[in-house]
Amino acid sequence: MTAADHAVGDLLRTLAPQVLAVLVRRHGQFYACEDAVQEALLAAAVQWPEQGLPEHPRSWLVTVATRRLTDAWRSERARRDREVAVALREPGYAAVAPPADEQPPAGDDTLTLLFLCCHPALTVPAQVALTLRAVGGLSTAQIARAYLVPEATMSQRIRRAKRRIEATGARFVLPSAADRDDRLGAVLHVLYLVFNEGYTASSGPDLHRAELTGEAIRLARELRRLLPDDGEVGGLLALMLLTDAHRAARTGPTGELVPLAEQDRSRWDRAAIEEGIALVTEALTWSPPGPYQVQAAIAAVHAEAPSAAETDWPQIVALYRLLARIAPNPMVTLNQAAAVAMVDGPRAGLALLAPLDADERTAGHHRLAAVRAHLLELAGDGAAARTAYLAAARGTTSLPERRYLEVRAARLAADR
Repeated sequence: MTAADHAVGDLLRTLAPQVLAVLVRRHGQFYACEDAVQEALLAAAVQWPEQGLPEHPRSWLVTVATRRLTDAWRSERARRDREVAVALREPGYAAVAPPADEQPPAGDDTLTLLFLCCHPALTVPAQVALTLRAVGGLSTAQIARAYLVPEATMSQRIRRAKRRIEATGARFVLPSAADRDDRLGAVLHVLYLVFNEGYTASSGPDLHRAELTGEAIRLARELRRLLPDDGEVGGLLALMLLTDAHRAARTGPTGELVPLAEQDRSRWDRAAIEEGIALVTEALTWSPPGPYQVQAAIAAVHAEAPSAAETDWPQIVALYRLLARIAPNPMVTLNQAAAVAMVDGPRAGLALLAPLDADERTAGHHRLAAVRAHLLELAGDGAAARTAYLAAARGTTSLPERRYLEVRAARLAADR
């Protein structure tokens, strides 16, 4: 694949949710609009590398997608032999694609699309899948790999989600203040999951998917502009910025994973860190602490440490205890155990991990095995640590993570 192909692919991923938002706002029918946009993206992927970019790429996609939508409607009318009845019911613009030089509205409707994808009629897995597909621009196959389900299963889940939204009669507008508050938790959770999938891809050869982290941060900024007084919105944006600030230092020359303690902190993005610290400090000043604010505060403590050895681990442990009280879940316990090990010793951390073996959400999860391996290594139990590293390597579908875990295991074997 040439550099031009990569550039076109990156541009299409950026424009896809914007174009879909324009069509859904104009015409409704989420399911049909999404199919039309996919056809337009395919046409662009074929034509643009050879013919060059059009003057207005988003307008080009909107025009082509609208024509595909119009063709589909005309075909449907022909099959059902009800051309006249449909024509009488349709608005005049529905059968006519906009001219090629017409610019779509300057505003970005992606945030409205995000709220639509997080409709309360959908389950959380359906919200995440639909958001990754419609807003994040991932293919159905990529989403299926990320969540370790067959592609056919994920395809069916996404189809059901789109049909469910259409069945509710939901309009393409930002929800009212009351509905927005009810839906905000789901929106924040989905953005958090999209960011995490980009920051540490759950499968594939690359550790990062910068297009996903970038889109999650962009949408979090839009959400904060909409809700500047919501502490958790500010906390989530701060968490993303503070976490993403490490990105350049997280991989070595060949793409290998570099753990936090070994990262070159001069490569961290200081502007992002300063912005993130300012955001979480402001939020915690006047807002009751929520899970995203506390996680951002933990990330800020790491960011402020000049070196790994100078990290204020007691403060991090205290913040994890607070997080475990307000939002208990096994992944919090996992991270808390690693922090406790730095204060009270690895055996104390291992004791916190023991109950997770009986929790179906973490039993057999590669991250539990990886943290246990790290703590066992700190405790001096090289043989048990090596076994745990290998178990973690077998469990992950991320190639950089697998290579890192296998290298750790090999080093312990060589030291025996």
